[in-house]
Amino acid sequence: MAQSLKFQDLEETGEALVALIKSSQPEKLRQVKAEHKSLFDQHLETKRIVTLILKDVALNEERVSQRLLDMEEERKQKEKDLESLEVELRQRKAKRQQTDSEVQLLEKELDSLREAKHELEDLRKEMEEDTTVVLPIGVYIARMYHLITKIKWEYDTEPHILKGVHYGKELASPINIDTSTQTKRDVSNKLWDLISTDW
Repeated sequence: MAQSLKFQDLEETGEALVALIKSSQPEKLRQVKAEHKSLFDQHLETKRIVTLILKDVALNEERVSQRLLDMEEERKQKEKDLESLEVELRQRKAKRQQTDSEVQLLEKELDSLREAKHELEDLRKEMEEDTTVVLPIGVYIARMYHLITKIKWEYDTEPHILKGVHYGKELASPINIDTSTQTKRDVSNKLWDLISTDW
């Protein structure tokens, strides 16, 4: 806006100069020439200042652009770091859940072992406290095996017949084995197959 006014002034001064030349007034011509020189000097100074301002603006724009690029790089790096942390967090949560499950299984097994230990201790105390009836060693061993194997034997069978019930986790299975037709090893293997190996 200021520049257009100065150019308008320059134009008006030029027109006045032409008019003065035509009127042949040397004094006015000198005055117009001095005004014209002053206006031209102002124009050069304005041009120099505007050039400096434009250079400064360009330099600032370059700095701001570089800063924006740096911030964009930093944002991308932070996004990568965040994704990496999220992956690590998911992995740790999964590992923690697995560990919690394993701990629960171990606690159940420990409770089961404690229960079996209490049952054995109760049986031992019962035998120690009962002074009137002495349990035959075979019955004591049978009770102990029952606690471990979960098999309840029938004792009123023929000598070569093994009868009883195995109380597994889900259902009870009857046992009826004729030991006269099988080897001791086969009988032993059949009985071991009933016992759970999940500890």
